[in-house]
Amino acid sequence: MCGIAGLCGFRRDSENSIQKMIDRLQHRGPDASGIWHSPDDMVWLGHRRLAIRDLSSNGAQPMVSHSGRCAICYNGEIYNIDVLKDKLYESGYTDKFRGTSDTEVLLEAIEYLGINETLKLSKGMFAIAVYDLETHEICLARDRIGEKPLYYGFVNGAFAFASEIGALKEIEGFKNRICEEILNIYFCHGYIPAPYSAYRDIYKLVPGTILKVTAPFSYFNPVCREDEMIRGEQLSGDAWKFETYYDIEEVAVSGMKNPFKGTRQEAADELERLLKESIKGQMVSDVPLGAFLSAGIDSSTVVSLMQDISDSKVRTFTIGMEDPAFNEAAIAKEIAAHLGTEHTEMYITEKDAKEVIPNLAYMFGEPFADSSQIPTYLVSKMTRNHVTVSLSGDGGDELFCGYRSYESVRRIWGKMHSMPYALRNTAGKLLLGTGAAKKDKVKGDKARLLQAKSPEDLYRIQYEMEPDALDIAKNRIRLPYSLTLAGRDTLSEVNHDIMLLDMKMYHPDDILVKVDRCGMAVSLESRIPLLDRDVVEFAWSLPTEYLLDKKTNEGKQVLRDVLYRRVPKELVDRPKKGFSIPVGKWIRDTELRSWAEDMIAFDKIKREGFLNAEAVQRVFSEFFEGGEYRPVLWYILMFEEWLEKA
Repeated sequence: MCGIAGLCGFRRDSENSIQKMIDRLQHRGPDASGIWHSPDDMVWLGHRRLAIRDLSSNGAQPMVSHSGRCAICYNGEIYNIDVLKDKLYESGYTDKFRGTSDTEVLLEAIEYLGINETLKLSKGMFAIAVYDLETHEICLARDRIGEKPLYYGFVNGAFAFASEIGALKEIEGFKNRICEEILNIYFCHGYIPAPYSAYRDIYKLVPGTILKVTAPFSYFNPVCREDEMIRGEQLSGDAWKFETYYDIEEVAVSGMKNPFKGTRQEAADELERLLKESIKGQMVSDVPLGAFLSAGIDSSTVVSLMQDISDSKVRTFTIGMEDPAFNEAAIAKEIAAHLGTEHTEMYITEKDAKEVIPNLAYMFGEPFADSSQIPTYLVSKMTRNHVTVSLSGDGGDELFCGYRSYESVRRIWGKMHSMPYALRNTAGKLLLGTGAAKKDKVKGDKARLLQAKSPEDLYRIQYEMEPDALDIAKNRIRLPYSLTLAGRDTLSEVNHDIMLLDMKMYHPDDILVKVDRCGMAVSLESRIPLLDRDVVEFAWSLPTEYLLDKKTNEGKQVLRDVLYRRVPKELVDRPKKGFSIPVGKWIRDTELRSWAEDMIAFDKIKREGFLNAEAVQRVFSEFFEGGEYRPVLWYILMFEEWLEKA
């Protein structure tokens, strides 16, 4: 795991700026750093190294290919480098490798086989930048699901990229304005989805995508603008080109068209085989390795299979809460004892959370407000005291229908989908125009839901019904989503549609951002076996009845089948409390209240000019006077904290 940075066509002091960029990324790679530049000084690559495989200098980056034609800086891990080596030799490659790093194999494969073919063969997580000195083309690429981040764009006339947006702000002359148009989406979701970022002219590369840019790296706008509205589509031009080498929607549609034909037991057998293969590959490391363990199905399954594979005790890590309503540590400890792992746990307090908050803006670089970021950081910090690599169970909910919110979409869509869309849409608009809908939130919400075109559209509208969310940002321009799903509307396909929506936006732009930034903040590499290519593709082929028990609305049925072979059902079959903290209680009843009140002071909000001070005050007044906690409160606080530290 590492941090990468690059500058192309910069007309000022490139060496000074690239050095500052990689200094800003030191937490991502504390073991070493390096800088490379092209002979004409047009392209500069920087790298921070967290040494995981081949700890010698043979694995150092930026790395130049054996022929001298290509240079790479790369963040991530390729788990099947033997497959790439075999393909190279089959294709006539004759060079010998200097070391054992995956970087060297990846670089030689990209030069010899081409980046598209190499990435299709590769299994791993990565953000890659490769410069070809003959064609003067730089290629940026991101892994299939979005485990590793990659920002790109223009700063002070230069094309630039980096693992984190904070590194781009280190470039001399950075003056990119805040992208106010994105704020309405942020206040609905608590994160900024790709391809957008918090700043104008800076974007996130969409997962499964390659961006090819050719010298002289002149300015381009990679998303389509139409009547001052950005559609969010990545466009190609004369000097730049976007290529999709992996499309999760195509994978999902293909899986649904070609469902698994075996029995449920056979499905569990195949899933277990694929997971073991994935975990075995991800347990390869030249440094100490462990795993996060909650009381959930996903992490318990990963840890149980790790222990099956390992010839020694797996090291597992859990954090708990003093509030029993949020605490799963006791159950996790029981699971660890049953599996025989070497278990470490830590209980966190409001004081621990308070100490983390001032660091969040620096950690994430742009507004990000999933409150589980705090326990994720704290468990990462504790884990890093013992190991350098940790496996996690992320991805299980999205791949195996685990979220309870999916049930409400199925229920509502089941009631309304038989009515023609044109009729529903008209009725919804008419209802919204009535005084009753304006005064009664429930009636207003029903009117909005009637206008949903598909299950995923219904799911999206539910997010946007967060009270006051669309009134908080002063700039009422709302950027549309870049999601264009197939729009199937049969009840049997509802689960897959909304799972796919999460896999395209919520999972890469919230969950994986949280896991990456919190781990990298303490120089911990996180690996996610459930996101292995073969596991993902198999999961999408599973029939709904293998995922969901329709009587109990309990998901992850096949994943549970695998786990129950190693862990007693009664030990894990308990209500899920989630990896969260009582942030609402803490803000209202502890010292954090004064911090919150300072953040949302009326004059301060008014002076900054981004938010409607009246709307912000109304939201917090209702909360402090005894109302229920709503996520939008944390979204506001994290935005203000970021604005103060930006």
